Amino acid sequence: MTSTAPAVTTPQLRQALSGEVMLDRPGGTMPRLLRFAAATLRRRPDRAVLAVAGVGLAVCAVVVVRTIAVGYQDAGVQAVHTALHGAPYWAVPAGGVHYDPHAGTLVADGVPLQQAPAGWRAITTLTGTMPGRDDVALIGTQSVPDGVAQATPAALSALRLHGGDELTVGGATLSVRAIEMPGTRIMVPVDVARAAGAVSGWTTLTPPAGTSDAGSALAADTGLRVVGDPSIRPDPGGTGLIYATDAGGRSGFLSFESKFAALLGGAVTSSVLGLVAEVGLVLGFVIAVTTFIASVHERRREFGIMASVGLSDEVLYFFLVESIMVFVAAFLFGVLAGGAVVALVLPSFFSFGSWLAASALVATYLPALAVVAALIPVHRLLQQRPVDLLAEHS
Repeated sequence: MTSTAPAVTTPQLRQALSGEVMLDRPGGTMPRLLRFAAATLRRRPDRAVLAVAGVGLAVCAVVVVRTIAVGYQDAGVQAVHTALHGAPYWAVPAGGVHYDPHAGTLVADGVPLQQAPAGWRAITTLTGTMPGRDDVALIGTQSVPDGVAQATPAALSALRLHGGDELTVGGATLSVRAIEMPGTRIMVPVDVARAAGAVSGWTTLTPPAGTSDAGSALAADTGLRVVGDPSIRPDPGGTGLIYATDAGGRSGFLSFESKFAALLGGAVTSSVLGLVAEVGLVLGFVIAVTTFIASVHERRREFGIMASVGLSDEVLYFFLVESIMVFVAAFLFGVLAGGAVVALVLPSFFSFGSWLAASALVATYLPALAVVAALIPVHRLLQQRPVDLLAEHS
């Protein structure tokens, strides 16, 4: 007596092959997709590790560059704020000024304004290096009392000094005072810095009370242009430039310091280092796509069976979830590694805020890369007929 096996209808076969991944069943779809994708990644751990490492190292490179840029920008804001002393006008030399990350301060490239208009309050700051020590910046400022040299911890270490020691600069004997500030610099009175050979610098200017149209009057008296945009740089062949530092507050929500520092951060991301990071991210994306294409080729028969019973959509969802899992793991690996690199190699540019801002920036476009990385191999797969997928390939 023979028995007849019960007929299996197409809906039953669909349910069996898909592991009951029914898109209209709430609460059960995503856990099953995650389990399926995790099982697939465990099946080929070498390729999963390659994809995570490739994308993760690319993310690490981007996070490093962006963290440095944000840290550079934050340091620039503080440096410009310190340089301005709250003055509404800032006269810079023909060579302009730039931020020295080692010294932790702005450095001028040219002689400061020689003659301020009558009645204006002028404060001159000189920048240079300690005599015989190019690795220690020398800053001459009127904020330092006579007979005193203010030194940062890095400068004290470089010169092997301690608070209370005596230091001879420009023929003057100064009492060393330690200050908690970043960088490697010593700040002394302006006359002492000038005697030590510091000639470059800038001048901040404050008009007399009640002065109307101070910018026009300043331009007429000095013969220099007065601008409010920090992106405008002095003409190297000219005689300098004057920034109206309060113009940024009136024209927008960003202060002059923030705009100036943004230029510093942009210089990092647009440099060769930034270009290498962007290229690295593209290469990591290519590695991920290549890994998924290889995975599709190995599982073509499996997907051919699913496609033959109408489960093409499920194939797409499987790969999408798998791609997202890879990119999430790569993102976590990349941002943690990138933060560790900056904290260990360039601690002066690392802060939790700068690292978090860099990580958030990468997170904004990483999901799009994950979706595209899944769609490319799946699109190649679904362009073929199920019978071709089931055929043996060498």
